[in-house]
Amino acid sequence: MTVKGVSIRHLWCFWVFLLISDAFDLSVQGPSIALNLPSSLFRPHPDEAAAFARWLVSRSSWGVLNTIASDLGGAPFGNVVSFSDGDPDKSSGIPYFYLTTLDPTASYALKDQRSSFTISEYPLGTCGSKDPENPSCAKITLVGKLKLLDGNSKEADFARNALFTKHPEMKGWPKNHHFQFFGLEIDDIFLINWFGGPKPLTVEQYLQIDMNEVSHSA
Repeated sequence: MTVKGVSIRHLWCFWVFLLISDAFDLSVQGPSIALNLPSSLFRPHPDEAAAFARWLVSRSSWGVLNTIASDLGGAPFGNVVSFSDGDPDKSSGIPYFYLTTLDPTASYALKDQRSSFTISEYPLGTCGSKDPENPSCAKITLVGKLKLLDGNSKEADFARNALFTKHPEMKGWPKNHHFQFFGLEIDDIFLINWFGGPKPLTVEQYLQIDMNEVSHSA
């Protein structure tokens, strides 16, 4: 059967194409076709601990940063903060922060660098209807030292680009609040992304992952 020279089969195929295009945000860039695929399609297998940890950090934009509260008898102080470890395919795995000493977190870190940073997979929307505490809805805690970066260093330049790209609003934050760049020097990693307890994962294994390869192999 045809409609003005076009077969019903062709119309049906075109309709399916439109549905797929809408679902995956199909866009043409130069001679190639690029798919802006949902992050869930790049989600590494839970057994690939290092790749999964880097994926979770790279895809996330905020977490809870914990420092030692010197004015509260050394109690842990958790604070929701934005962060970035770089562009998704070229991320470093190191969380960088843009902080001011008007907020307790930066002040505490300047007195005691011991810190931990916790991220949940739940905000990414890849946990479905699972509770955030369900072991198959991943979570990671990076433990280490929160260090102030030298403003003139290459690392500070990387942090600036990483943060301002992922969080453009930061560029307009008040200059008189004296925001500075901080980075977390990781000493230990706690990752749960499935049942059976935390995955064994060293800092070296975590940092050696090439996120560009993860994205293209997932």
